[in-house]
Amino acid sequence: MKKTAASRTKQPRTWKQRSLWALKWATVAGLVLALVAGAAFFYLYRTIDIPRANEDFKTQTSRIFYADGETELGSFATQDRTIISYDEMPDSIKDAVVAAENQTFWTDSGIDVKGILRAVFNNASGGDRQGASTITQQYVKIFYLSQEQSYKRKLKEAILALKLQRQITKTELLANYLNTIYFGRGAYGVEAASRAFFDKPAKRLKLREAAVLASVINNPTRFDPANGKDARKALKGRYTYVLNSMATLGSITADERDKALKHLPKFPEVESQSTYGGQKGHMLALVRKELNRLGYTDDQIDGGGLQVTTTLTEDGMRAAEEGVREAKPEGFGDKQLHAASASVEVGTGRLLGFYGGQDYLDSQINWAVSGGMVGSTMKPFTLGAAIEAGFSLKDTFEGNSPFVFPDGLEVRNAGGGDGQDFGSRVNAIYAMEKSINTAFVDMSSAIPQGPAKIQKLAMKLGVPPMESDQRYPGIPATSRDFTSDDTLITLGRARVSPINMANAYASIANGGRRAEVHVIEKVQLADGSTDYEFDEPTERAMDEDIAADVSFSLQETVSNGSGATVLPLGRPAAGKTGTATNSKDEVSSAWFVGYTPQVSTAVMYVRGDGDDQLDDWLPTYFGSGYPAQTWLAIMERMMDGMPVEDFPDPVYVDGEAPKDGYEPTTAPPSPTRKPSPTKSEEPTEEPSEEPSEEPTPTEEPSSTDGPCEGLLCPSESSEPSGSPSPSQSPSGNPSSSSSASAAPGRRSSRS
Repeated sequence: MKKTAASRTKQPRTWKQRSLWALKWATVAGLVLALVAGAAFFYLYRTIDIPRANEDFKTQTSRIFYADGETELGSFATQDRTIISYDEMPDSIKDAVVAAENQTFWTDSGIDVKGILRAVFNNASGGDRQGASTITQQYVKIFYLSQEQSYKRKLKEAILALKLQRQITKTELLANYLNTIYFGRGAYGVEAASRAFFDKPAKRLKLREAAVLASVINNPTRFDPANGKDARKALKGRYTYVLNSMATLGSITADERDKALKHLPKFPEVESQSTYGGQKGHMLALVRKELNRLGYTDDQIDGGGLQVTTTLTEDGMRAAEEGVREAKPEGFGDKQLHAASASVEVGTGRLLGFYGGQDYLDSQINWAVSGGMVGSTMKPFTLGAAIEAGFSLKDTFEGNSPFVFPDGLEVRNAGGGDGQDFGSRVNAIYAMEKSINTAFVDMSSAIPQGPAKIQKLAMKLGVPPMESDQRYPGIPATSRDFTSDDTLITLGRARVSPINMANAYASIANGGRRAEVHVIEKVQLADGSTDYEFDEPTERAMDEDIAADVSFSLQETVSNGSGATVLPLGRPAAGKTGTATNSKDEVSSAWFVGYTPQVSTAVMYVRGDGDDQLDDWLPTYFGSGYPAQTWLAIMERMMDGMPVEDFPDPVYVDGEAPKDGYEPTTAPPSPTRKPSPTKSEEPTEEPSEEPSEEPTPTEEPSSTDGPCEGLLCPSESSEPSGSPSPSQSPSGNPSSSSSASAAPGRRSSRS
């Protein structure tokens, strides 16, 4: 039968045929896509290199310690992190993190294929960005990539995870991850986290504590129990999941799980202080500055994992702060009145403690470093230079006022009018006790090239020059207005830091040998090796016998003169008061610098920008007032528990005086009192015989540092005016027990 055209028409395919056809082409397309994807992945695997690590995640916290090397003072950090080895991490934290974050960690290839596909699908379809990464992927993301949620980043993450796992072991990966991941509370890595949550090193973590830290990785804010009841409840749920997972994996037994599930661990009150609040900011700023001076960069300091041992002690810093707060006058806020102190260990130059001023967060000026005009605390350097030049403690100098230089420049003592007369022949000891300006100006002018010799000796003892000089270092490296051509250098125009003044006096206490003042004792690198250790020998700055004589004059100043305020310390002490005036003839600084055989402390009071008026503002501006009382309060604490030590006897060094007319005399003149000063010149009341318990304006006229041309140059006496007693004769030897029996020593004295 012949087929018709209709019969030759193609019959439609059945549903089964169409399904087979679609499946065939889908398979072919799938194979092609798989080949293309495989080729693309292979190409990317070959061409994508492991990038440079994110620098912040390579950093370690630099930790600063007190002098004991164990008590942490503070830290510097880009990220708070301390890297520890895999062996230092307890098994509990390793197992807990694996159970919480990646249960197939020890067997997988480093990637979660399902998680990648799910993230790609969601991202491509416009859904929520998703992660679902292995520990290896998380590590790659934070250490090498970014937090961007995209399929491109996810693909790159997977490739890098595969490559990284071929280069390092699983244990290295886990250790790196645990040293890198953020746990909250500002802590990066398990060591910092352990300290932030439980106030202990990671090696001491127990099971419950490890489970908590493993839990918070998932969401550090949501699971931090410090964030309230809801956060604690959320943490308990995650904590339960972690412990159950550990039991399932066999990391812990069912009994261990059940016991741990009963309650969360205890969370101790971890001290949370401002990094820079109070005096801590001044301490850390000083340490950073010294590290910079030693050659460490800010990058090393902030992220190099340095372990820095300072010279500062907790007791020293506490003594400084408590002493200042106890003695400082009430009602004169920190924002106007600045008290500063510094304590240096005699013989070593270690800065034991200081008080820099108001809270660092309110003002970054450290007055223990910035300093101010030192006034009459410069006079011991003048006496030392005079003895070096051939004078002696028994030699006499001009005590009457005014002292007139050949060019007409006048220097006056206190007392109104032309100033108080102490006699034309006062010996060096009495001049120091009463801080007689005219005597010290006479002494300075009698020394050949006197100002230059005084400056050089001060620098050798520890007062840095104006220009940085490695021969005369200090903290900071320079002083201000400290020049060799200053005719009145002995009256203390120079601006010096309390730290350096304390060290210069410590050199006198150390028999004339200077130790470099320093705040950094040792620096260790992150691997524990020592990179720097202070090891500077002391240097001879002043002859030992001369140092003994200068020190004796300062002991007499405490026993019989303007330093009597500190006698209640109850042990041998030497010191000097000082005040200085600004260009307006206003008292602008007040000092007391003194020492025992073990510790030297300087105290300074200034106001405003360091040059504002103290007189007519404070109840008293004398060095024997608030500064000396502050020194006493600090040193009572500082010396507590230290043995009582004596100073060496005076030697009465004598040489060939460079000028005639300064020989000792046994005929003490009777000082006369000039007319009472006006209010603008001096307090209207007579100085009191003994320092009162509370400072009053009647204790002590001040000395000045200015040229005193036609101006009042007050002396510093806490003694009453009138004739000196026989024991304090301007021309005789003081009859204190220490001087009466003093042997001549290695050098002969002149009668």
